[in-house]
Amino acid sequence: MIKHKLTKNMGLKVMAFIFSALLWLIVVNVDDPVTQQTFSNIPVSLENQDIITQQGNVYQVLDGQNVTAVISARRSVLQDIESQDIIATADVKEMDTDTGLIPVEISVANMTAGRDYQAAESVPNNLRIQVEKSGKKVLSLTASTSDVSTRDGYIIGNTTVNPERVTITGAESQIEEIDRAVAYVSASGLSKDTDLTAELRLLDRNGNMLDQNQLTNNLGEDGITVHLEILGSKSVQLNFGVSGVPAEGYQYVGVSSEPESIVIYGTEEVLGQIDSIDIPDSEINIDGAAGNVETSIDITPYLPEGASLGEEATGTVLATAMIEEEGMRTIDFLVSSVKINNLSDDLQVSYQPDAEVSLQFRGEQDRLDALDIRNAVSVDLSSFTQPGTYEVPVDVIVPTGITFVEGTTVTLTLSEKTNEPSEADPETASQQGNASETDTSGQQENAEEEEQNGQ
Repeated sequence: MIKHKLTKNMGLKVMAFIFSALLWLIVVNVDDPVTQQTFSNIPVSLENQDIITQQGNVYQVLDGQNVTAVISARRSVLQDIESQDIIATADVKEMDTDTGLIPVEISVANMTAGRDYQAAESVPNNLRIQVEKSGKKVLSLTASTSDVSTRDGYIIGNTTVNPERVTITGAESQIEEIDRAVAYVSASGLSKDTDLTAELRLLDRNGNMLDQNQLTNNLGEDGITVHLEILGSKSVQLNFGVSGVPAEGYQYVGVSSEPESIVIYGTEEVLGQIDSIDIPDSEINIDGAAGNVETSIDITPYLPEGASLGEEATGTVLATAMIEEEGMRTIDFLVSSVKINNLSDDLQVSYQPDAEVSLQFRGEQDRLDALDIRNAVSVDLSSFTQPGTYEVPVDVIVPTGITFVEGTTVTLTLSEKTNEPSEADPETASQQGNASETDTSGQQENAEEEEQNGQ
C-alpha cells in the first residue's frame, strides 16, 4: 500500500523535482552570477631558471615581464580577490627553444580552480625570453652633481666616489650598450663638506639611461657614497706691474683693469692666506708707448695653489696701463660724486649708475701727483630749467699751479619732481636727495676749498 502511494503520480513528481532544480539554478545565477574581472600588471615569476644559468647563460625578457590576468568566478568570489592574490608563473621547462615562448599559468592564492573560481587566463598567454651568453663589464664610477646646489658664495670642489669602480653582469647584448656608469646625487643648500648616498645610473654612448632590471652589480647593501668638497669664496684685488719704458715725454701712471677684483674659491685655510693676486710685469709691456696700453690677460696661471675660479668665470681680464704726457694727469670721477648746484626746485636729476667722467689736468708733476678733487667737482644747472637730457659742462676747483682742461661734460637727465621718492627706484631717490642737499652745501664747500687753496 505504501509502495503504491510512493509511485502514484511518479511523472508529476519527477517534473516537480526538475522544475525545482531549474528554479534554484535560475535564482542562484540571478543573485550571484559568474562573471569576469581583469587584473593588470601582474608580475610573472620564472621557475626553474637554473636550467639556463647552469649552462653559463643568462636570459632577458623581451616583451615585458608583466601580464594581465582574467579571472572567471561568481561575483561573491571576485569581490574578495585582489591583485596581490594573483600568481603568474612561467616554467622554463615548458619553453619552446625555437621561439623562446614559455606558457604563463595564472592561479589565485588560497583558492582552487574549478571549485572556487571557474577559470584564470593570462593576456598574453606566453612570456618571451631570449637566452644569451653572460657578459661582464667593469666601469669607473664618476659623480653626477647636476642636481646638487650650494648656498650663495659656495661651489662644489673635488668629488670622491666610493667605490671607485662597479662590475655589471648580464646578457652580452645589454652589457655592450653600457658606455659609462655614474653615481647620481641630489641635494641643495650645501655649505660644508658632505657625504651623500648615490644612485647607480648606467648610460649608453648617447647619454641615455639604461634599464637595469635584468642586470646585476657587485655593490651589495653598502651601495655608493659620494663625498662632496664644498669651497667657500673670497673677493681679492688684482695687482699689476709693467715692463718697459714709455716714449720720451710720457710717463706711466698706473694700471686699471676690468674687473678690478675677482672672486676665487677654496678651502677656508687656502682663502685665509690670500689677500691679492699678483700678475707678473712681463704680461704688460709699455716700451715706447705714447698712449694707454690695453692687454687681455688670462690670470688662471697665477692663482695660488688650492684656489680656483667659479665655473662661469673665464679667467680673462682686460688690463689698461695708463700712459700720460708728462705734466698731465687724467682722473676718472664718478658722476654720482659730482655736486649739483642751482637745480630748479621742481626738477630732479638722474644719471646712469656707475657712470664716470674723465677729467684732465696740467701742472707740475709733484702737484699733479698730490691732486685731490674729491670735493671739488660740480655742475651748474641754473640755465637748465626744463625736463630733458643734457650734456652739462663740468667745473673743477683746482689749487694754484694746476690747470683743469676745460670742455668735459656729463650726461644728466632732468625730470619733473615727484611728491614722494618711488620705493621701486631707490637709486633715483638717492640722487634726488644728493641734488637738493648740494644746492647750498656744495657752494659752501667750494668756497671753503677756494679759501684753503688761496692759503
